Amino acid sequence: MKIEGKNSVSEALRSNVTVNSLVCQKGTDSDIVALARQKGVKVTFVDRAVLDKMSADGRHQGYIADITDFVYCDVDDILVGEHPFVVVLDGINDPHNFGSIIRTCECAGVDGIIIGRNRQVAVTDTVVRTSAGATAHVKIARVTNVNNAIKQLKDRGVWVYALDMDGQDITQTDLKGSVAIVVGAEGEGIAPYTKRCCDGVVSLKLKGKVNSLNASVACGVALYEALRQRG
Repeated sequence: MKIEGKNSVSEALRSNVTVNSLVCQKGTDSDIVALARQKGVKVTFVDRAVLDKMSADGRHQGYIADITDFVYCDVDDILVGEHPFVVVLDGINDPHNFGSIIRTCECAGVDGIIIGRNRQVAVTDTVVRTSAGATAHVKIARVTNVNNAIKQLKDRGVWVYALDMDGQDITQTDLKGSVAIVVGAEGEGIAPYTKRCCDGVVSLKLKGKVNSLNASVACGVALYEALRQRG
């Protein structure tokens, strides 16, 4: 997998991700190059035009690295703390939304993310880039059946709440203990049966004329309400 951009490459080098090689723009002398050399990563310097051709969208910022494909964890690997804080994604197909959610989860101290194999984008180079390298620090479990994963969470004492329009005000819901928040895709939302698998439904206050938020934005608001309560 190729990743690009200063943040993504820097975070990969600082984590346990295996970086196979790094291509940099000629004349570059930075902490990223020094760290790559320190870790024994092969560094190659090329003209910017070469990087432009290698780049998916021209946003390489002078750095493109080749890393091993993302390694998913098991759900049990996420449930290691006393009060797990988990996000479950149901059908997020936009890699930019997924990357933004991963970045927010890392900043909010989420213990891990659970995604399904179907109807859900995997961790791709676009997701890594959009996450600003947060994929290097967030555990992500990819499961065959999201509903079974929710039942597994409940069996382990985790309260699971669907984030949707028809629920209780999230500020009036206790999110301080072992909690998982399920976020659905824009438009379709959370699948009806998946919502029924949850312990409850929570909603965000919307006072404008538009009655919905971008999935990553809604997830961010919900996570920071949970973070506020959890201290």
